[in-house]
Amino acid sequence: MTTGPHPDAAGPARVPTRREVRRWRRNLADERAEASVYRDLARRRDGEEREILLALAEAEGRHEAHWLELLGDRAGRPLKGHWRTRVLGLLARRLGGVFVLALAQQAESRSTYDVDVDATPAMAADERIHGEVVRGLATRGRTRISGTFRAAVFGANDGLVSNLALILGIGATGVASSTVFLTGLAGLLAGALSMGAGEYVSVRSQRELLEASDPSPEAAAALPHLDVDANELALVYRARGQSAEAAREHADRVLATYTARTVIAPQGAAAEREAVGSAWGAAASSFCFFASGALVPVLPYLFGLEGPAALVLGCVLVGLALCATGATVGVLSGASPVRRAGRQLLIGLGAAGVTYVLGLLFGATVS
Repeated sequence: MTTGPHPDAAGPARVPTRREVRRWRRNLADERAEASVYRDLARRRDGEEREILLALAEAEGRHEAHWLELLGDRAGRPLKGHWRTRVLGLLARRLGGVFVLALAQQAESRSTYDVDVDATPAMAADERIHGEVVRGLATRGRTRISGTFRAAVFGANDGLVSNLALILGIGATGVASSTVFLTGLAGLLAGALSMGAGEYVSVRSQRELLEASDPSPEAAAALPHLDVDANELALVYRARGQSAEAAREHADRVLATYTARTVIAPQGAAAEREAVGSAWGAAASSFCFFASGALVPVLPYLFGLEGPAALVLGCVLVGLALCATGATVGVLSGASPVRRAGRQLLIGLGAAGVTYVLGLLFGATVS
């Protein structure tokens, strides 16, 4: 940490410029705001996660002290932090959760301390490590919601794109608006039921495959009777992917201290189940989000619009919804929400556009 504002070689301290003072004050405000975000997040947690978040807030406090030392009596009235950090603080107080942690991860990655001549190398290194710490905390949350979240995002996007494509394809043939509307409702119900049932079967089957890898009680009961010299338990660990030497050492430790059935459980089994999620939760999430997505292109017809006006408005509404889902995925994955939104929009409207062209060709053929 520096000891004062730019000491010259001759001894007396150089008076900082107004621009430098403004920058230091902004950095001070940002550090205070970031520390507040971590304290707010810590209040919504307990145990190890709470301790980690409080440690991050303490580290931001050390950075705050650096800028206060540089400013001296020029600190003045406290400034507001960057608007992104203030929004993040509001979300931390109201929501918490993986969404806020993902935003905090992005905020840490935007640090400019590595090019700020008045920030110490240790501070720049701290910010980089803070990003990894927050990434680790966010990963825990992503793991907890990954199964249901995957079903929700997939269901919503499938509902948006498939029903818009269906409505555009039917509407392009020139049939009555009432027929398009009823087709959209039928697509909503059929798709939502199909998605819900398919997601249940998929997740349930995956959980059953994981359960088939669990060690049997009979195998665990045989542990105390194994020949210590032969140590066939090592074969279990080798079959699960460990090297011969590592498997032998693992087996020796288990036979010396075994206490329960879990001693030969495959590593990471609990985490895998948590990531897969609940079959009923995934099915309900997929059903509801598909239905909500499929309802969007039907809305113009519900409000009495017909013909091209209803089709155009449906495309606009679906486009906005695709951007929203893409941006959400981007935030939660720590990627650019703008790029993810653009990708979703391009893929969704591109698929619907192809169906519309096919509907035009089919309608022309019929007529």
